[in-house]
Amino acid sequence: MINSMTGFSRARGASERFEWSWEIRSVNGRNLDIRMRLPAGFERIDREGRQIITRHLGRGNVSAALNFTDAGGQTAYRINDALLDQLCRISADFEGRPGVVQARLDGLLAIRGVVEPDENILDDEERKALEDAMLLTLEEAVRDLNEVRGREGAALLAVLCGLLDDLERECANAATAAADQPAAIRDKLSRLLSEIGADSAVSEDRLAQEVALLAVKADIREELDRLQAHVAAARELLEQGGAIGRKFDFLCQEFNREANTICSKAQVLELTRAGLAIKGIVDRIREQVQNIE
Repeated sequence: MINSMTGFSRARGASERFEWSWEIRSVNGRNLDIRMRLPAGFERIDREGRQIITRHLGRGNVSAALNFTDAGGQTAYRINDALLDQLCRISADFEGRPGVVQARLDGLLAIRGVVEPDENILDDEERKALEDAMLLTLEEAVRDLNEVRGREGAALLAVLCGLLDDLERECANAATAAADQPAAIRDKLSRLLSEIGADSAVSEDRLAQEVALLAVKADIREELDRLQAHVAAARELLEQGGAIGRKFDFLCQEFNREANTICSKAQVLELTRAGLAIKGIVDRIREQVQNIE
């Protein structure tokens, strides 16, 4: 099974007095990048929250937000006197400067951290129990997110398998078109010799040698063999499942390299068309792979 890196989940929890909820969003990312948004006073669960997310997710930009309310009454708040004093001193330093308005108390109180929940409304044991319950809810939300990412991954799996089938068909078309290349090369070379009036001076043996050399340079069998090997490796990765996004992205680079070489060697229109079709399919595969964990 493969997982997408995109998804959203929400989980709620409650006690006799408090209610809380977690909202988790995940989008594409090269690595696992976690952003935690916690209410003031709950910074201590940041580290354990990150550990929970890391246990379940391998890649993606993940944003986890905790919403918290006191269902039993109004939350008690206190003033962070040390921070307020520091802000007042800074404000005083700027007094009298042109264009600077003296700071008002309501403006200072609006600064994050000046007014904060009073942690003393809970003793240590109660706070630990509340934080543990919140972390259990986070684990539930992360599991739900993983399920969402798994469903998205199943859809991606079907799309990628179909694109690999298309790629194999275009490789077969390229092989068929490549069979016409030696004759096309001979006709082109003969036409050029005729245009410059040198056709009578070139023997059939020499013409055959030149055609053979050009045909060897235009041979795409190695590229097609490598493409088939890459397709087989891609199917193995999809069957293996797990965090395969980086490996699959590397395969896409290899797909693209072979497709470019086929296009550069094309001497007939049908092979050019097949090469461009292969490039188009590879681009579509790569777009989908960017979503894989």
